[in-house]
Amino acid sequence: MLAEILIFVPSIARFREDFLLNRLERAQIASLALLADDMLAEDLEAELLANAGVYNVVLRRDEVRQLMLSSPIPGQIAKTYDLRDASPWVLIRDAMIRFFTVENEVIRVMGEPVKGAGLLIEVTIDSAPLRMAMTDYGLRILGLSFVISIITAFFLFLAVRVVLVRPIKSVVGYMQRYASAPEDARGIISPNSKVTELREAEEALKMLQTDLTQALKQRERLAQLGGAVAKVSHDLRNILTSAQLFTDRIDASDDPLVRRMAPKLVNSITRAVSLCESTLAFGRAEEPAPTLTMVRLQDVVADVAASEQLAVADACVEIVNEVPDDLVARADPEQLFRVIMNLVRNARQALVASGKPGQITIAGCEYENNWCLEIRDTGPGLPPKARENLFTPFQGGVRKGGSGLGLAISQELVRGHGGDLVLKETGPEGTTFEIRLPRGDVTF
Repeated sequence: MLAEILIFVPSIARFREDFLLNRLERAQIASLALLADDMLAEDLEAELLANAGVYNVVLRRDEVRQLMLSSPIPGQIAKTYDLRDASPWVLIRDAMIRFFTVENEVIRVMGEPVKGAGLLIEVTIDSAPLRMAMTDYGLRILGLSFVISIITAFFLFLAVRVVLVRPIKSVVGYMQRYASAPEDARGIISPNSKVTELREAEEALKMLQTDLTQALKQRERLAQLGGAVAKVSHDLRNILTSAQLFTDRIDASDDPLVRRMAPKLVNSITRAVSLCESTLAFGRAEEPAPTLTMVRLQDVVADVAASEQLAVADACVEIVNEVPDDLVARADPEQLFRVIMNLVRNARQALVASGKPGQITIAGCEYENNWCLEIRDTGPGLPPKARENLFTPFQGGVRKGGSGLGLAISQELVRGHGGDLVLKETGPEGTTFEIRLPRGDVTF
Protein backbone atom coordinates (compact mmCIF):
# COMPACT_ATOMS: atom_id res chain seq x y z
CA MET A 1 0.00 0.00 0.00
CA LEU A 2 2.89 2.36 0.69
CA ALA A 3 4.25 1.59 -2.78
CA GLU A 4 0.80 2.32 -4.25
CA ILE A 5 0.72 5.68 -2.47
CA LEU A 6 4.15 6.55 -3.84
CA ILE A 7 2.96 5.55 -7.32
CA PHE A 8 -0.37 7.38 -7.00
CA VAL A 9 1.11 10.89 -6.62
CA PRO A 10 3.03 10.97 -9.94
CA SER A 11 0.19 9.02 -11.58
CA ILE A 12 -2.44 11.62 -10.67
CA ALA A 13 -0.08 14.36 -11.86
CA ARG A 14 0.33 12.55 -15.17
CA PHE A 15 -3.44 12.10 -15.46
CA ARG A 16 -4.00 15.86 -14.91
CA GLU A 17 -1.45 16.70 -17.58
CA ASP A 18 -3.07 14.29 -20.06
CA PHE A 19 -6.49 15.72 -19.24
CA LEU A 20 -5.37 19.29 -19.97
CA LEU A 21 -3.46 18.28 -23.09
CA ASN A 22 -6.59 16.51 -24.29
CA ARG A 23 -8.56 19.72 -23.79
CA LEU A 24 -5.96 21.64 -25.77
CA GLU A 25 -6.09 19.09 -28.60
CA ARG A 26 -9.88 19.14 -28.75
CA ALA A 27 -9.82 22.92 -28.72
CA GLN A 28 -7.33 22.93 -31.57
CA ILE A 29 -9.53 20.57 -33.58
CA ALA A 30 -12.53 22.80 -32.90
CA SER A 31 -10.59 25.85 -34.13
CA LEU A 32 -9.97 24.14 -37.47
CA ALA A 33 -13.56 24.85 -38.43
CA LEU A 34 -12.84 28.57 -38.20
CA LEU A 35 -9.77 28.17 -40.38
CA ALA A 36 -11.97 26.57 -43.02
CA ASP A 37 -14.58 29.33 -42.82
CA ASP A 38 -13.88 32.77 -41.36
CA MET A 39 -17.47 33.19 -40.24
CA LEU A 40 -19.21 30.63 -37.99
CA ALA A 41 -22.72 30.71 -36.76
CA GLU A 42 -23.07 31.53 -33.08
CA ASP A 43 -24.81 28.21 -32.39
CA LEU A 44 -22.07 26.24 -34.17
CA GLU A 45 -19.32 28.09 -32.27
CA ALA A 46 -21.05 27.36 -28.93
CA GLU A 47 -21.40 23.71 -29.91
CA LEU A 48 -17.72 23.44 -30.82
CA LEU A 49 -16.68 25.03 -27.52
CA ALA A 50 -19.05 22.75 -25.57
CA ASN A 51 -17.66 19.66 -27.29
CA ALA A 52 -14.11 20.80 -26.55
CA GLY A 53 -15.04 21.59 -22.93
CA VAL A 54 -13.53 25.11 -23.03
CA TYR A 55 -14.72 28.74 -22.93
CA ASN A 56 -12.40 30.17 -25.55
CA VAL A 57 -9.48 29.20 -27.75
CA VAL A 58 -6.48 31.41 -28.55
CA LEU A 59 -4.02 30.27 -31.23
CA ARG A 60 -0.71 31.95 -31.96
CA ARG A 61 0.63 31.67 -35.49
CA ASP A 62 3.61 33.60 -36.77
CA GLU A 63 3.93 35.62 -33.56
CA VAL A 64 0.30 36.78 -33.85
CA ARG A 65 -2.22 35.77 -31.16
CA GLN A 66 -5.66 35.18 -32.58
CA LEU A 67 -8.88 34.50 -30.65
CA MET A 68 -10.26 31.58 -32.60
CA LEU A 69 -13.37 30.67 -30.56
CA SER A 70 -14.88 32.50 -27.63
CA SER A 71 -17.85 32.51 -25.25
CA PRO A 72 -18.72 34.39 -22.07
CA ILE A 73 -16.44 33.50 -19.11
CA PRO A 74 -18.40 33.10 -15.83
CA GLY A 75 -15.66 34.68 -13.68
CA GLN A 76 -12.13 35.93 -13.47
CA ILE A 77 -9.26 33.63 -14.38
CA ALA A 78 -7.85 32.31 -11.08
CA LYS A 79 -4.68 30.62 -12.29
CA THR A 80 -2.65 30.05 -15.43
CA TYR A 81 -0.77 26.84 -16.21
CA ASP A 82 1.90 26.54 -18.90
CA LEU A 83 2.44 22.89 -19.89
CA ARG A 84 5.24 23.56 -22.32
CA ASP A 85 8.18 23.61 -19.92
CA ALA A 86 6.61 22.26 -16.71
CA SER A 87 8.92 20.05 -14.66
CA PRO A 88 7.68 16.84 -12.97
CA TRP A 89 7.81 18.50 -9.55
CA VAL A 90 5.73 21.43 -10.77
CA LEU A 91 3.18 19.06 -12.33
CA ILE A 92 2.97 17.06 -9.06
CA ARG A 93 2.59 20.24 -6.99
CA ASP A 94 -0.15 21.68 -9.22
CA ALA A 95 -1.97 18.31 -9.31
CA MET A 96 -2.01 18.00 -5.51
CA ILE A 97 -3.20 21.59 -5.09
CA ARG A 98 -5.99 21.03 -7.60
CA PHE A 99 -6.94 17.66 -6.07
CA PHE A 100 -7.46 19.22 -2.64
CA THR A 101 -9.11 22.45 -3.88
CA VAL A 102 -12.86 21.85 -3.66
CA GLU A 103 -14.30 25.09 -5.13
CA ASN A 104 -14.62 25.54 -8.88
CA GLU A 105 -12.27 28.03 -10.56
CA VAL A 106 -11.70 29.34 -14.07
CA ILE A 107 -8.18 28.50 -15.20
CA ARG A 108 -6.09 29.23 -18.27
CA VAL A 109 -4.04 26.41 -19.83
CA MET A 110 -1.28 26.95 -22.37
CA GLY A 111 0.53 24.40 -24.47
CA GLU A 112 2.05 23.59 -27.85
CA PRO A 113 -0.34 22.81 -30.74
CA VAL A 114 -0.12 19.28 -32.15
CA LYS A 115 1.37 18.56 -35.56
CA GLY A 116 3.25 21.88 -35.47
CA ALA A 117 0.07 23.83 -36.20
CA GLY A 118 1.34 26.96 -34.45
CA LEU A 119 3.50 28.33 -31.70
CA LEU A 120 1.02 28.37 -28.84
CA ILE A 121 -2.50 27.40 -28.02
CA GLU A 122 -4.30 28.43 -24.85
CA VAL A 123 -7.75 27.69 -23.56
CA THR A 124 -9.91 28.75 -20.64
CA ILE A 125 -11.80 26.04 -18.75
CA ASP A 126 -13.53 25.26 -15.46
CA SER A 127 -11.50 23.34 -12.84
CA ALA A 128 -14.48 21.32 -11.54
CA PRO A 129 -14.52 18.76 -14.41
CA LEU A 130 -10.75 18.36 -14.00
CA ARG A 131 -11.05 17.70 -10.28
CA MET A 132 -13.97 15.29 -10.83
CA ALA A 133 -11.99 13.35 -13.41
CA MET A 134 -8.98 13.25 -11.07
CA THR A 135 -11.22 11.97 -8.25
CA ASP A 136 -12.66 9.23 -10.46
CA TYR A 137 -9.17 8.25 -11.56
CA GLY A 138 -7.99 8.16 -7.93
CA LEU A 139 -10.90 5.91 -6.94
CA ARG A 140 -10.08 3.55 -9.79
CA ILE A 141 -6.44 3.48 -8.71
CA LEU A 142 -7.55 2.82 -5.12
CA GLY A 143 -9.79 -0.06 -6.21
CA LEU A 144 -7.04 -1.53 -8.37
CA SER A 145 -4.57 -1.18 -5.49
CA PHE A 146 -7.00 -2.94 -3.18
CA VAL A 147 -7.36 -5.86 -5.59
CA ILE A 148 -3.59 -6.06 -6.07
CA SER A 149 -3.11 -5.95 -2.29
CA ILE A 150 -5.61 -8.75 -1.76
CA ILE A 151 -3.91 -10.92 -4.39
CA THR A 152 -0.46 -10.09 -3.00
CA ALA A 153 -1.59 -10.84 0.56
CA PHE A 154 -3.05 -14.17 -0.56
CA PHE A 155 0.17 -15.27 -2.24
CA LEU A 156 2.21 -13.91 0.65
CA PHE A 157 0.04 -15.92 3.04
CA LEU A 158 0.63 -19.06 0.98
CA ALA A 159 4.37 -18.39 0.79
CA VAL A 160 4.69 -17.76 4.53
CA ARG A 161 2.61 -20.83 5.31
CA VAL A 162 4.68 -23.08 3.05
CA VAL A 163 8.10 -21.60 3.82
CA LEU A 164 7.74 -20.78 7.54
CA VAL A 165 4.52 -21.92 9.23
CA ARG A 166 4.66 -25.56 8.17
CA PRO A 167 8.34 -26.01 9.10
CA ILE A 168 7.75 -24.24 12.43
CA LYS A 169 4.74 -26.49 13.14
CA SER A 170 6.98 -29.46 12.37
CA VAL A 171 9.57 -28.18 14.86
CA VAL A 172 6.83 -27.64 17.46
CA GLY A 173 5.61 -31.19 16.85
CA TYR A 174 9.13 -32.54 17.43
CA MET A 175 9.38 -30.50 20.62
CA GLN A 176 6.04 -31.79 21.92
CA ARG A 177 6.92 -35.40 21.13
CA TYR A 178 10.31 -34.97 22.75
CA ALA A 179 8.77 -33.32 25.84
CA SER A 180 6.46 -36.30 26.34
CA ALA A 181 9.41 -38.76 26.43
CA PRO A 182 12.78 -36.96 26.61
CA GLU A 183 14.64 -40.18 27.38
CA ASP A 184 13.59 -41.65 24.00
CA ALA A 185 16.25 -40.76 21.43
CA ARG A 186 13.73 -41.33 18.62
CA GLY A 187 12.07 -38.03 19.54
CA ILE A 188 15.18 -36.00 18.68
CA ILE A 189 14.55 -33.69 15.73
CA SER A 190 16.04 -34.39 12.31
CA PRO A 191 16.91 -31.05 10.63
CA ASN A 192 15.43 -30.88 7.14
CA SER A 193 14.34 -27.26 6.63
CA LYS A 194 15.47 -25.50 3.45
CA VAL A 195 15.33 -22.07 5.12
CA THR A 196 18.83 -21.26 6.38
CA GLU A 197 17.78 -19.58 9.64
CA LEU A 198 15.23 -22.28 10.47
CA ARG A 199 17.77 -24.97 9.61
CA GLU A 200 20.20 -23.44 12.10
CA ALA A 201 17.46 -23.40 14.74
CA GLU A 202 16.70 -27.08 14.08
CA GLU A 203 20.38 -28.00 14.38
CA ALA A 204 20.67 -26.06 17.65
CA LEU A 205 17.53 -27.81 18.95
CA LYS A 206 18.95 -31.19 17.94
CA MET A 207 22.17 -30.50 19.83
CA LEU A 208 20.19 -29.37 22.89
CA GLN A 209 17.94 -32.44 22.80
CA THR A 210 20.91 -34.78 22.34
CA ASP A 211 22.76 -33.27 25.31
CA LEU A 212 19.62 -33.32 27.44
CA THR A 213 18.88 -36.97 26.60
CA GLN A 214 22.42 -37.98 27.52
CA ALA A 215 22.19 -35.97 30.75
CA LEU A 216 18.88 -37.64 31.63
CA LYS A 217 20.35 -41.08 30.99
CA GLN A 218 23.36 -40.24 33.15
CA ARG A 219 21.07 -38.89 35.85
CA GLU A 220 19.06 -42.09 35.72
CA ARG A 221 22.24 -44.12 36.15
CA LEU A 222 23.26 -41.90 39.04
CA ALA A 223 19.84 -42.37 40.64
CA GLN A 224 20.20 -46.13 40.33
CA LEU A 225 23.68 -45.87 41.81
CA GLY A 226 22.24 -43.79 44.64
CA GLY A 227 19.68 -46.48 45.40
CA ALA A 228 22.38 -49.13 45.49
CA VAL A 229 24.59 -46.98 47.71
CA ALA A 230 21.70 -46.40 50.10
CA LYS A 231 21.22 -50.14 50.49
CA VAL A 232 24.93 -50.70 50.96
CA SER A 233 25.10 -47.83 53.45
CA HIS A 234 22.26 -49.35 55.48
CA ASP A 235 24.03 -52.67 55.88
CA LEU A 236 27.45 -51.07 56.29
CA ARG A 237 26.12 -48.84 59.05
CA ASN A 238 25.04 -51.90 61.03
CA ILE A 239 28.45 -53.51 60.60
CA LEU A 240 30.27 -50.31 61.58
CA THR A 241 28.05 -49.87 64.62
CA SER A 242 29.21 -53.24 65.89
CA ALA A 243 32.81 -52.33 65.12
CA GLN A 244 32.32 -49.11 67.06
CA LEU A 245 31.31 -51.10 70.13
CA PHE A 246 34.54 -53.11 69.90
CA THR A 247 36.65 -49.98 69.53
CA ASP A 248 35.12 -48.61 72.72
CA ARG A 249 36.48 -51.68 74.55
CA ILE A 250 39.86 -51.39 72.81
CA ASP A 251 40.04 -47.79 74.00
CA ALA A 252 40.06 -49.11 77.59
CA SER A 253 43.16 -51.26 76.93
CA ASP A 254 46.31 -50.66 79.00
CA ASP A 255 48.63 -51.24 76.03
CA PRO A 256 50.29 -47.83 75.28
CA LEU A 257 50.39 -48.51 71.50
CA VAL A 258 46.73 -49.49 71.50
CA ARG A 259 45.77 -46.44 73.57
CA ARG A 260 47.64 -44.22 71.10
CA MET A 261 46.06 -45.71 67.98
CA ALA A 262 42.56 -46.34 69.37
CA PRO A 263 41.32 -42.70 69.21
CA LYS A 264 42.20 -42.47 65.53
CA LEU A 265 40.39 -45.73 64.87
CA VAL A 266 37.38 -44.53 66.86
CA ASN A 267 37.28 -41.22 64.91
CA SER A 268 37.52 -43.03 61.56
CA ILE A 269 34.71 -45.45 62.42
CA THR A 270 32.56 -42.60 63.79
CA ARG A 271 32.97 -40.68 60.55
CA ALA A 272 32.10 -43.78 58.53
CA VAL A 273 28.95 -44.38 60.60
CA SER A 274 27.91 -40.75 60.19
CA LEU A 275 28.51 -40.95 56.45
CA CYS A 276 26.39 -44.08 56.11
CA GLU A 277 23.57 -42.68 58.21
CA SER A 278 23.40 -39.53 56.07
CA THR A 279 23.53 -41.55 52.81
CA LEU A 280 25.61 -38.91 51.15
CA ALA A 281 25.70 -40.72 47.82
CA PHE A 282 26.48 -38.49 44.86
CA GLY A 283 24.04 -40.16 42.48
CA ARG A 284 21.11 -40.27 44.90
CA ALA A 285 20.62 -36.91 46.53
CA GLU A 286 22.17 -33.51 47.05
CA GLU A 287 24.64 -32.94 49.83
CA PRO A 288 23.08 -31.41 52.95
CA ALA A 289 23.80 -27.76 53.69
CA PRO A 290 27.07 -27.37 55.63
CA THR A 291 27.00 -26.52 59.32
CA LEU A 292 29.41 -23.60 59.36
CA THR A 293 31.61 -23.03 62.39
CA MET A 294 35.03 -21.53 62.93
CA VAL A 295 37.41 -24.44 62.36
CA ARG A 296 41.12 -24.63 63.13
CA LEU A 297 42.43 -25.80 59.77
CA GLN A 298 45.61 -27.36 61.08
CA ASP A 299 43.60 -29.82 63.19
CA VAL A 300 41.53 -30.95 60.19
CA VAL A 301 44.64 -31.32 58.03
CA ALA A 302 46.40 -33.22 60.85
CA ASP A 303 43.52 -35.74 61.02
CA VAL A 304 43.70 -36.24 57.25
CA ALA A 305 47.48 -36.63 57.31
CA ALA A 306 47.32 -39.16 60.17
CA SER A 307 44.64 -41.21 58.39
CA GLU A 308 46.50 -41.23 55.09
CA GLN A 309 49.87 -41.88 56.66
CA LEU A 310 48.53 -45.24 57.87
CA ALA A 311 47.68 -46.14 54.26
CA VAL A 312 51.10 -45.18 52.98
CA ALA A 313 52.68 -48.27 54.60
CA ASP A 314 56.11 -48.86 53.13
CA ALA A 315 55.72 -46.46 50.22
CA CYS A 316 58.09 -43.49 50.24
CA VAL A 317 55.39 -40.83 50.44
CA GLU A 318 55.68 -38.01 52.93
CA ILE A 319 52.69 -35.88 53.98
CA VAL A 320 53.68 -32.42 55.22
CA ASN A 321 51.30 -30.15 57.11
CA GLU A 322 52.30 -26.50 56.57
CA VAL A 323 49.04 -24.92 57.71
CA PRO A 324 49.70 -22.16 60.29
CA ASP A 325 48.64 -22.93 63.87
CA ASP A 326 46.45 -19.82 64.14
CA LEU A 327 44.65 -20.18 60.78
CA VAL A 328 40.91 -20.65 61.27
CA ALA A 329 38.18 -20.65 58.64
CA ARG A 330 34.43 -20.77 58.57
CA ALA A 331 33.49 -24.26 57.33
CA ASP A 332 31.80 -27.53 58.12
CA PRO A 333 34.61 -29.63 59.69
CA GLU A 334 33.24 -32.98 58.48
CA GLN A 335 32.69 -31.83 54.90
CA LEU A 336 36.06 -30.05 54.82
CA PHE A 337 37.71 -33.24 56.10
CA ARG A 338 36.15 -35.17 53.22
CA VAL A 339 37.34 -32.64 50.65
CA ILE A 340 40.93 -32.62 51.89
CA MET A 341 40.86 -36.41 52.29
CA ASN A 342 39.81 -36.89 48.64
CA LEU A 343 42.55 -34.59 47.35
CA VAL A 344 45.30 -36.05 49.53
CA ARG A 345 44.23 -39.60 48.74
CA ASN A 346 44.30 -38.89 44.98
CA ALA A 347 47.78 -37.41 45.34
CA ARG A 348 48.98 -40.35 47.45
CA GLN A 349 47.62 -42.90 44.96
CA ALA A 350 49.28 -41.06 42.06
CA LEU A 351 52.65 -41.08 43.85
CA VAL A 352 52.38 -44.75 44.79
CA ALA A 353 51.42 -45.67 41.22
CA SER A 354 54.49 -43.84 39.87
CA GLY A 355 56.78 -46.04 42.01
CA LYS A 356 58.93 -43.07 42.96
CA PRO A 357 59.25 -41.33 46.32
CA GLY A 358 57.30 -38.15 46.66
CA GLN A 359 55.83 -35.57 48.94
CA ILE A 360 52.34 -34.18 49.57
CA THR A 361 52.25 -30.70 51.06
CA ILE A 362 49.17 -29.08 52.54
CA ALA A 363 49.56 -25.32 53.01
CA GLY A 364 47.12 -22.61 54.05
CA CYS A 365 46.91 -18.84 53.95
CA GLU A 366 44.45 -16.06 54.57
CA TYR A 367 43.50 -13.25 52.18
CA GLU A 368 41.20 -10.27 52.44
CA ASN A 369 38.26 -12.02 50.83
CA ASN A 370 38.90 -15.72 51.37
CA TRP A 371 40.83 -18.52 53.01
CA CYS A 372 42.92 -20.80 50.81
CA LEU A 373 44.25 -24.32 51.21
CA GLU A 374 46.75 -25.73 48.73
CA ILE A 375 47.32 -29.46 48.27
CA ARG A 376 50.56 -29.97 46.32
CA ASP A 377 52.26 -33.18 45.29
CA THR A 378 55.40 -34.09 43.40
CA GLY A 379 53.66 -36.71 41.29
CA PRO A 380 53.60 -37.22 37.53
CA GLY A 381 50.72 -34.81 36.90
CA LEU A 382 47.26 -35.37 35.46
CA PRO A 383 46.79 -36.89 32.00
CA PRO A 384 44.96 -34.77 29.37
CA LYS A 385 41.75 -36.82 29.57
CA ALA A 386 41.55 -36.29 33.32
CA ARG A 387 42.11 -32.53 32.92
CA GLU A 388 39.31 -32.25 30.36
CA ASN A 389 36.75 -34.02 32.58
CA LEU A 390 38.24 -33.20 35.95
CA PHE A 391 35.01 -32.54 37.86
CA THR A 392 32.68 -34.66 35.69
CA PRO A 393 31.25 -37.72 37.47
CA PHE A 394 32.46 -41.08 36.12
CA GLN A 395 34.76 -39.38 33.59
CA GLY A 396 37.44 -37.66 35.64
CA GLY A 397 39.03 -40.77 37.12
CA VAL A 398 42.76 -41.26 36.70
CA ARG A 399 43.33 -44.67 38.29
CA LYS A 400 42.20 -47.83 36.60
CA GLY A 401 39.00 -48.88 38.34
CA GLY A 402 38.44 -45.40 39.80
CA SER A 403 34.89 -44.01 39.66
CA GLY A 404 35.80 -40.38 39.06
CA LEU A 405 33.43 -39.25 41.83
CA GLY A 406 35.98 -37.97 44.36
CA LEU A 407 36.73 -34.62 42.76
CA ALA A 408 33.07 -34.11 41.72
CA ILE A 409 31.95 -34.67 45.32
CA SER A 410 34.71 -32.40 46.64
CA GLN A 411 33.78 -29.58 44.29
CA GLU A 412 30.11 -29.88 45.26
CA LEU A 413 31.00 -29.71 48.97
CA VAL A 414 33.23 -26.65 48.50
CA ARG A 415 30.59 -24.87 46.43
CA GLY A 416 28.12 -25.61 49.22
CA HIS A 417 30.36 -23.37 51.35
CA GLY A 418 30.16 -20.64 48.69
CA GLY A 419 33.74 -21.31 47.62
CA ASP A 420 35.46 -23.10 44.77
CA LEU A 421 37.86 -25.94 44.08
CA VAL A 422 40.27 -25.33 41.21
CA LEU A 423 43.19 -27.06 39.59
CA LYS A 424 45.95 -24.51 39.95
CA GLU A 425 48.65 -26.31 37.99
CA THR A 426 49.70 -29.77 36.87
CA GLY A 427 52.66 -31.20 35.05
CA PRO A 428 55.69 -33.50 35.37
CA GLU A 429 56.80 -31.53 38.45
CA GLY A 430 53.53 -32.16 40.29
CA THR A 431 49.92 -31.09 40.72
CA THR A 432 48.41 -28.35 42.87
CA PHE A 433 44.75 -28.03 43.85
CA GLU A 434 43.43 -24.97 45.65
CA ILE A 435 40.41 -24.78 47.98
CA ARG A 436 38.96 -21.28 48.30
CA LEU A 437 36.52 -20.53 51.11
CA PRO A 438 34.88 -17.09 51.22
CA ARG A 439 35.36 -14.95 54.31
CA GLY A 440 32.14 -12.98 54.04
CA ASP A 441 31.02 -11.03 57.09
CA VAL A 442 32.40 -13.07 59.96
CA THR A 443 31.82 -12.10 63.58
CA PHE A 444 34.21 -13.64 66.06
